[in-house]
Formats: sequence, C-alpha cells, structure tokens
Amino acid sequence: MAVPNVPPRSITGPASTNDSQVLSTYLSGIPGATRSTRMIIPEPASCSRPVLFTEVQKRPVGLKLNRSFSAEKLEIIEKLLEPHNEAIIDEYFRKVNVCLPLLDEVSFRRQYREDKTRISPALLACLYAHTIVYWQSSPVLSRYRCPESRFIWNLANEAVYSELHLSPGMSIIKAIVLNIGGRPTTSLIGNGVLLGSAVSMAHSLGLNHSPLPWQIPLPEKYLRMKIWWALLVHDRWTSLAHGTPPHIQKSQYDVPPPTLEYLSEGLADGNNPRSELRTNIFISLVTLSEVLDRFLQYVYCVGRDKQTTTDLEHALHRWVETLEGPCRRIVLRGSHLDVTGAANLRLAYLTAKLLLQRIQLEAEKQGDHVNEEGVLNRYSGARMTSEEMLMLIQDFQPEHLGDFWMSVSSFSFPAAVNFLLRCALETENSPEGLAQSPSFRIARDIITTLRSHQEQYKWDLGDICLAQHAEIVEKILAGVAPDEQGGNNSSLDLQDFDASILDHIFPSVWDPLQNAW
Repeated sequence: MAVPNVPPRSITGPASTNDSQVLSTYLSGIPGATRSTRMIIPEPASCSRPVLFTEVQKRPVGLKLNRSFSAEKLEIIEKLLEPHNEAIIDEYFRKVNVCLPLLDEVSFRRQYREDKTRISPALLACLYAHTIVYWQSSPVLSRYRCPESRFIWNLANEAVYSELHLSPGMSIIKAIVLNIGGRPTTSLIGNGVLLGSAVSMAHSLGLNHSPLPWQIPLPEKYLRMKIWWALLVHDRWTSLAHGTPPHIQKSQYDVPPPTLEYLSEGLADGNNPRSELRTNIFISLVTLSEVLDRFLQYVYCVGRDKQTTTDLEHALHRWVETLEGPCRRIVLRGSHLDVTGAANLRLAYLTAKLLLQRIQLEAEKQGDHVNEEGVLNRYSGARMTSEEMLMLIQDFQPEHLGDFWMSVSSFSFPAAVNFLLRCALETENSPEGLAQSPSFRIARDIITTLRSHQEQYKWDLGDICLAQHAEIVEKILAGVAPDEQGGNNSSLDLQDFDASILDHIFPSVWDPLQNAW
C-alpha cells in the first residue's frame, strides 16, 4: 500500500497541549497565520486529553536529501577551502581562463552568486583543484595556509568519474579538460582515459561541427567552439607528451579557428588591450597546436606519409609568419613574458621546433646516403633550440613560475635533456670530453636550473625531468655509468658505451619519437 507523503510529526507534551490549542484556535481565524499542527480530539465519552501533533525536522540541520556522489565530494572540498572559495575562483579567471577560455565568466559568476547548485559539482570541484596550484603565487591566497592539494585532487577525480558515469554532458567535458590539465601530473593512464572519454562525448554532442550556421543563441555557439578548442589543444600536446597518437583527426571536424570576435564574448574585461593580447596568445597556441598535429601525423604514421620533413618545416615557418606584434616577439625573442600565458606559448614553440629538428635528424640519418655534414648541422640546430629552452627557464622570475602553464609542458624538459645526452654520448669518446661537450653542459644546466626552481619556488614542471635525468647526469659527472644490472662502473669507456641504454633508463613513454622508430 502506498504511503502518503506527509511531513514528519511529533507529539506535543500534555502539559502544553491546552496552550497550543488556544493559540491554534486564535491563529485559525487569521489568513496565512496557520501553524503546522494537527489536533486529535478524543471521543466525548472518553476521559483522554486531546493530542496535538506538530511538525519537526526529519533530518539533522544541514543534511540534504538525495545529494549526488559528486556533490558530496564537492561539499568536502569547499569545506576544506573555506573561506577562500571565491578567491580561488577569482584566481582561476585571472590566470587560467584567460589562457585557456573554457567558461563564460559573466554567466558563471552570476550563476555562482544566485544558485551555484545548478553548476556541475564535478566542474566546480575540478576548478578548485586545478587552481590550487596557483595558491602560493596569489597575493591574496599566499597569506594563508594552502590545503593538501593531493587530497583535494583525489576528491575531484572521484566527482569526475561519478558524474561521467551517471550524468555525462557538456559540463563533464569542461571538468575533464580542467582535470587532465591539472598540476602536478601524476597519472598518465588516467589522463589518457579521461581525454579519450571527453573526445568521444564531444563527437556525440556535435562539438566537432561548426555551430555558426545553426539557429541557436550566439553565446552558445561561442561556448561550444571554446570547449572544442580547449579539447583540441590538450589532445595535441598530450599526444606529444604521452607518446600516443592524437584522438582528434583533422578530417573529422570543421570548427573554425579562434578569432577575437569569437573569444571576446563573456569576458569581464574584453575591451582591455592587455586582455586582447592574452586572447591573441591563446589564438596562437591553438594554431600552433594545428602545426604540431602535422608533426604528430608524420611521427605516428604507420605507412608511408605523403608529407616530407621540408613540408613540416614550411608549416612551422608559415605559422611564425602569421604572427604579428607582441605575439611575434614572444615566440621569437621571448619578450613580454609578463603577460599571462606568454611564457607557456614560448616554451610550446620551442618544444615544437625541437620536435621538428629531431624528425629532420632522424630522416637525415635514415637516408640511403647519409650526409655526415648534414647530420652534424641537424645536431647543431637542435642543440641551439635546447639552449634557447635553457635560457628561457634561466630568465624566469617568481612571477613567471607562478604564471599559467599547461601541465604537459613538463614533458618538454625530459625530451630535451634526453636528446642532449644522446648527442653527447654519440659524439664523444671519453668521460672528460663528455663532461665538457656543449650538449652535456646544456643538459646539466637545465637540470640545475629546474632543481633551483623546484627548491626555491616549488615549481613542479621540472619534477619529471629531475626524476628521470638528475641521477644519470650526476653519475656521468662523477665518471660513473650504470650497468645493465643497476650497479656502477667506475671505469667508463665511452667507446664501448651504447647510447641505447638511455631507452632502458628513461621509459619511452616520455618520448614519442622512441615509440615511433
């Protein structure tokens, strides 16, 4: 039998029943002044007193009914961050969203202020977790103790997987983008799984199609394109970092490239010249990611690729030629690094350039007639790019380290150092010559600089490189190389040293070229 949905009742004590009865009788004559009570009158012949029921709270105060699992995780995160929740959101829009626009700031802030329960719990949880890495560099947040970021990330991950399973939609794609872009990077497989899920859902929701001719509101068109661009950037650079082919194929989407017009919608300071420069930096990052895709297609192609290394070189040169004003100086000279996102763009360009030079080097070495002079020139060009990367991080000030960084940028350094060590080992015949070689000195200085940034400012982008390469650099400096059993060989003879041992010391997952060839 169905039970009627009635509010919970409690019996009022006999001593106060008559008082409540008089008050209820009086209030019954006043419209809108009734009390939540119910009087049960006994039979006339009975000697029982009237029984009065009044409504009481069924659950403890603050305990909500039918909350989702992701909402429960979000509540824990918000309790850990209180009273700095809004300051973290301010920091997100100040540093992250201007570099990788994913949310409409005006509408998001209005919704957060009026009824934030309508915002996806997984999205909000990942926003908090993603932004907490900027805590120490924030003028407001740095005055307070930073909560344990790993615990918050674990809660955010649980919220994402729960919402992905129970209620996937547009919001969960944005949450995943924030999740896989979080720092520090500790879960390659997990990020890969989430990225693949986000790409699959994006295709299911039609984000890969241009919404411009559709009869939908203009803000919705721009929002769909912003999500796609952010997903595209992460797909390309994650592919390079993880050593796996990209999920998104060029032939399967027709979303136009970003423009100032598309990106100005929803910005709180859209007319600010500095905001326009930040927008141009994002546009440059997206178009550079498209150039990177051509490199990746060449690297991961199983059959014969129609592209040549000359085609790839021209593609990068054409991209540079499209840059104007401050963006061009950021990319080519490393200036204007005080602008949010500028340092990240400069490092991304050097990473793509180094990948191209390594592709050209491998192609030069695999030809039928190897040109030794050409190979040496390729080595020299790649070494110069690695040195540009070194000078970039040497010039970093605390404000640059606390700026926006893509999490996958951390893989640029181990790839560069690994290449430099290989160059040194392949061109030198003695430990003394190895330690003094230009390639090894650049690798050593990169390690030293990254360690300094880590110790002084807790900059996490060098963690992977230090974990993978710091020990081997120290051993080479000491004239000791690891043997196959993990022991030490104090009498290092570089003529008998096989540079391929680096493939066993450093897992190939860090290097897509090692996976491709």
